[in-house]
Amino acid sequence: MRCPYCGGLDTQVKDSRPTEDASSIRRRRVCPDCGGRFTTFERVQLRELQVMKKNGRRAPFDRDKLTRSVQVALRKRAVAPDRVERMINGVVRQLESQTEGDIPSERIGELVMEGLRALDDVAYVRFASVYRNFREARDFNAIVGELESDSEPEPEPESEPTRPRKEAPAP
Repeated sequence: MRCPYCGGLDTQVKDSRPTEDASSIRRRRVCPDCGGRFTTFERVQLRELQVMKKNGRRAPFDRDKLTRSVQVALRKRAVAPDRVERMINGVVRQLESQTEGDIPSERIGELVMEGLRALDDVAYVRFASVYRNFREARDFNAIVGELESDSEPEPEPESEPTRPRKEAPAP
Protein backbone atom coordinates (compact mmCIF):
# COMPACT_ATOMS: atom_id res chain seq x y z
CA MET A 1 0.00 0.00 0.00
CA ARG A 2 1.41 3.37 -1.01
CA CYS A 3 1.99 5.88 1.81
CA PRO A 4 -0.32 8.90 1.38
CA TYR A 5 2.32 11.20 2.88
CA CYS A 6 5.59 10.37 1.09
CA GLY A 7 4.49 7.91 -1.61
CA GLY A 8 6.65 5.09 -0.24
CA LEU A 9 5.58 1.60 -1.31
CA ASP A 10 6.81 -0.38 1.70
CA THR A 11 4.16 0.30 4.37
CA GLN A 12 3.66 -2.10 7.25
CA VAL A 13 0.43 -3.29 8.86
CA LYS A 14 0.53 -2.68 12.62
CA ASP A 15 -3.02 -3.72 13.54
CA SER A 16 -5.94 -5.45 11.79
CA ARG A 17 -9.47 -5.93 13.06
CA PRO A 18 -12.93 -6.33 11.58
CA THR A 19 -15.32 -3.39 11.59
CA GLU A 20 -18.37 -3.51 13.87
CA ASP A 21 -20.64 -4.94 11.18
CA ALA A 22 -17.89 -7.32 9.98
CA SER A 23 -18.27 -6.06 6.42
CA SER A 24 -14.63 -4.97 6.13
CA ILE A 25 -11.21 -5.18 7.77
CA ARG A 26 -9.68 -2.05 9.29
CA ARG A 27 -5.89 -1.94 9.04
CA ARG A 28 -3.60 0.54 10.80
CA ARG A 29 -0.45 1.06 8.77
CA VAL A 30 2.85 2.83 9.26
CA CYS A 31 5.41 3.99 6.71
CA PRO A 32 9.01 3.11 7.65
CA ASP A 33 10.34 5.90 5.40
CA CYS A 34 8.50 8.90 6.89
CA GLY A 35 6.86 7.41 10.01
CA GLY A 36 3.38 8.38 8.79
CA ARG A 37 0.44 6.43 10.19
CA PHE A 38 -2.83 5.87 8.33
CA THR A 39 -5.84 3.55 8.18
CA THR A 40 -7.08 1.46 5.27
CA PHE A 41 -10.21 -0.64 4.87
CA GLU A 42 -10.41 -3.91 2.96
CA ARG A 43 -13.84 -4.97 1.65
CA VAL A 44 -15.12 -7.93 -0.31
CA GLN A 45 -15.90 -7.09 -3.92
CA LEU A 46 -18.04 -9.70 -5.63
CA ARG A 47 -17.55 -8.28 -9.09
CA GLU A 48 -16.44 -5.17 -10.92
CA LEU A 49 -19.44 -2.86 -11.23
CA GLN A 50 -19.99 -0.61 -14.25
CA VAL A 51 -22.41 2.31 -14.09
CA MET A 52 -24.38 3.27 -17.18
CA LYS A 53 -24.78 7.05 -17.10
CA LYS A 54 -27.83 8.87 -18.49
CA ASN A 55 -25.79 10.04 -21.48
CA GLY A 56 -24.89 6.42 -22.37
CA ARG A 57 -21.31 6.60 -21.08
CA ARG A 58 -20.00 3.78 -18.86
CA ALA A 59 -17.92 4.40 -15.75
CA PRO A 60 -16.59 2.18 -12.97
CA PHE A 61 -18.67 2.23 -9.80
CA ASP A 62 -17.08 4.41 -7.11
CA ARG A 63 -18.12 3.57 -3.55
CA ASP A 64 -16.38 6.69 -2.24
CA LYS A 65 -18.49 8.89 -4.54
CA LEU A 66 -21.62 7.19 -3.22
CA THR A 67 -20.46 7.75 0.36
CA ARG A 68 -19.71 11.43 -0.28
CA SER A 69 -23.15 12.07 -1.79
CA VAL A 70 -24.86 10.38 1.16
CA GLN A 71 -22.74 12.40 3.61
CA VAL A 72 -23.71 15.65 1.85
CA ALA A 73 -27.40 14.75 2.24
CA LEU A 74 -26.82 13.89 5.92
CA ARG A 75 -24.75 16.99 6.73
CA LYS A 76 -25.63 18.33 10.20
CA ARG A 77 -28.12 15.52 10.80
CA ALA A 78 -27.93 13.34 13.92
CA VAL A 79 -27.55 9.93 12.28
CA ALA A 80 -25.08 7.42 13.71
CA PRO A 81 -22.15 6.71 11.35
CA ASP A 82 -22.59 2.94 11.74
CA ARG A 83 -26.19 3.21 10.47
CA VAL A 84 -24.95 5.18 7.45
CA GLU A 85 -22.25 2.58 6.77
CA ARG A 86 -24.79 -0.26 7.01
CA MET A 87 -27.06 1.56 4.56
CA ILE A 88 -24.22 2.08 2.07
CA ASN A 89 -23.14 -1.57 2.47
CA GLY A 90 -26.71 -2.64 1.75
CA VAL A 91 -26.86 -0.54 -1.42
CA VAL A 92 -23.55 -1.95 -2.65
CA ARG A 93 -24.61 -5.54 -1.87
CA GLN A 94 -27.84 -5.05 -3.81
CA LEU A 95 -25.91 -3.66 -6.77
CA GLU A 96 -23.37 -6.51 -6.70
CA SER A 97 -26.08 -9.14 -6.52
CA GLN A 98 -27.80 -7.92 -9.67
CA THR A 99 -27.28 -10.24 -12.60
CA GLU A 100 -27.23 -7.42 -15.15
CA GLY A 101 -23.92 -6.34 -16.66
CA ASP A 102 -24.19 -2.57 -16.37
CA ILE A 103 -26.08 -0.82 -13.59
CA PRO A 104 -28.12 2.22 -14.62
CA SER A 105 -27.29 5.31 -12.56
CA GLU A 106 -31.03 5.71 -11.93
CA ARG A 107 -31.05 2.37 -10.08
CA ILE A 108 -28.28 3.56 -7.76
CA GLY A 109 -30.17 6.79 -7.07
CA GLU A 110 -33.38 4.93 -6.27
CA LEU A 111 -31.59 2.55 -3.87
CA VAL A 112 -29.92 5.47 -2.09
CA MET A 113 -33.26 7.27 -1.79
CA GLU A 114 -34.85 4.15 -0.26
CA GLY A 115 -31.98 3.90 2.24
CA LEU A 116 -32.07 7.59 3.16
CA ARG A 117 -35.83 7.49 3.57
CA ALA A 118 -35.36 4.85 6.27
CA LEU A 119 -32.53 6.82 7.93
CA ASP A 120 -33.65 10.46 7.91
CA ASP A 121 -36.51 12.31 6.21
CA VAL A 122 -34.57 15.56 5.79
CA ALA A 123 -31.62 13.80 4.15
CA TYR A 124 -34.08 11.98 1.89
CA VAL A 125 -35.59 15.29 0.73
CA ARG A 126 -32.13 16.83 0.24
CA PHE A 127 -30.91 13.92 -1.87
CA ALA A 128 -34.18 13.75 -3.83
CA SER A 129 -34.00 17.48 -4.63
CA VAL A 130 -30.65 17.00 -6.35
CA TYR A 131 -31.32 13.55 -7.80
CA ARG A 132 -34.70 14.51 -9.26
CA ASN A 133 -33.48 18.00 -10.20
CA PHE A 134 -36.15 20.00 -8.36
CA ARG A 135 -36.82 23.35 -10.01
CA GLU A 136 -39.80 24.75 -8.09
CA ALA A 137 -41.17 24.81 -4.55
CA ARG A 138 -44.04 22.55 -5.56
CA ASP A 139 -41.48 19.79 -6.26
CA PHE A 140 -40.52 19.92 -2.58
CA ASN A 141 -44.18 20.02 -1.55
CA ALA A 142 -44.86 16.88 -3.55
CA ILE A 143 -42.09 14.85 -1.93
CA VAL A 144 -42.91 16.13 1.56
CA GLY A 145 -46.53 15.20 0.88
CA GLU A 146 -45.37 11.66 0.00
CA LEU A 147 -43.50 11.44 3.30
CA GLU A 148 -46.45 12.70 5.29
CA SER A 149 -48.91 10.34 3.65
CA ASP A 150 -46.60 7.38 4.32
CA SER A 151 -46.13 8.33 7.98
CA GLU A 152 -49.80 8.90 8.82
CA PRO A 153 -51.21 6.06 10.91
CA GLU A 154 -53.83 3.86 9.33
CA PRO A 155 -57.32 4.86 10.52
CA GLU A 156 -58.80 2.29 12.85
CA PRO A 157 -61.93 0.57 11.60
CA GLU A 158 -65.01 1.97 13.22
CA SER A 159 -66.70 -0.42 15.57
CA GLU A 160 -70.32 -0.41 16.56
CA PRO A 161 -70.98 1.66 19.66
CA THR A 162 -71.34 -0.39 22.76
CA ARG A 163 -74.80 -0.39 24.30
CA PRO A 164 -75.12 0.06 28.01
CA ARG A 165 -76.06 -3.15 29.74
CA LYS A 166 -79.39 -3.25 31.49
CA GLU A 167 -79.12 -4.41 35.03
CA ALA A 168 -81.43 -7.11 36.20
CA PRO A 169 -84.05 -5.94 38.69
CA ALA A 170 -83.15 -6.59 42.29
CA PRO A 171 -85.14 -9.45 43.95
